[in-house]
Amino acid sequence: MGKPNKKLKKILFILGITGAVYGTFRFLLPLVVPFLAAWALALVLRPSSSWLARRCQIKVYRRHWGKPTCQREGAVKVLGPPVGLVGVAELLVVFALLSWAFYFGGRKLCLEAGMFLEQIPHWVEEADQWLTALCHQVEDCFCLNPDCMVILMREMLKGFMESLKKGAMPYLMVNSVSVFRWGIKAMVMATILLVAIGMALQEMEVWKKRCLRSAFRQEYSIIGHRLAIVANAYLKTQGVIMLLTTVVCTAGLWFLKNPYYILAGVGIGILDALPVFGTGTVLIPWAVLQFVKRKWVRGLVLLGLYFACYLIREFLEAKMMGDQVGLSPLETLISIYVGLQLFGVLGLFLGPVGLLLIEDLVEHFTADDG
Repeated sequence: MGKPNKKLKKILFILGITGAVYGTFRFLLPLVVPFLAAWALALVLRPSSSWLARRCQIKVYRRHWGKPTCQREGAVKVLGPPVGLVGVAELLVVFALLSWAFYFGGRKLCLEAGMFLEQIPHWVEEADQWLTALCHQVEDCFCLNPDCMVILMREMLKGFMESLKKGAMPYLMVNSVSVFRWGIKAMVMATILLVAIGMALQEMEVWKKRCLRSAFRQEYSIIGHRLAIVANAYLKTQGVIMLLTTVVCTAGLWFLKNPYYILAGVGIGILDALPVFGTGTVLIPWAVLQFVKRKWVRGLVLLGLYFACYLIREFLEAKMMGDQVGLSPLETLISIYVGLQLFGVLGLFLGPVGLLLIEDLVEHFTADDG
């Protein structure tokens, strides 16, 4: 059993490190997110860009640019192209190839979207017929004049559309400026990110040497190691969950013979990756609508898809994250929930990272106390 002063010291360490981690995530992290992302991408690009830079050789007059050679009489020094420039060019090429793949891969989705838009007038007509029949039933039930409820409902819908139009116009005018500003900001951020990736590739070895010479090299090592583990685990987990959700929803909608099963399945899979929405945003109202139309089988299948996707996310998110980062499923679930409450969507990643950093740093600073 430990001495009281050691316990008190450990409690103070835990509180201090927890406060430092929270303050860093809350105030410092938003300022350096682009540069952390640039460093992460630079780490991914470093092996291939270094390999390409070593093998590029450009001759300008008597000077060569490429693999370094020995300095001899009458010879010139051979230099390689900047690895940062090679990395940025490589990133642009990869982005162009991905854009090309998404373009051709999305043609099927565009075709289904076109079919979906063509069906909207038919759905509006069906809704009008259903609403008119409902109004006639109300008129017969309460012995009202023929078509009085139909006229009343049409006037109400007309007034609703007018009020919606009047309310939407100022909203669109105000937010169009915000969208324009957001677009300009996104372009500036993309440019900064691209330049930062090139600089990070160019200066990576210098920064590594600085970290090794620093008095906080052990703390840097702990933080970098944990960030790499959690980022890798998070990306793998979300990718697997999104893929499984897309496959399950696509298969279920194909079973229902929905002509837009690919478009809807991919859309629901992407929506499930957003914690604010989730699969229930689409599947639950869709199932309720099928029940209203007395299509019981379709409604039950849609509810089954929702529960299947819910179980996939709840089980795999805690299980896969916990197994890869060294937390139990309960610890992972608690850290994700706390992170979500404190930091919003980013808390899904920052919660487990913060818990692991607190555990590792407390263990590091209290290791000498026994």
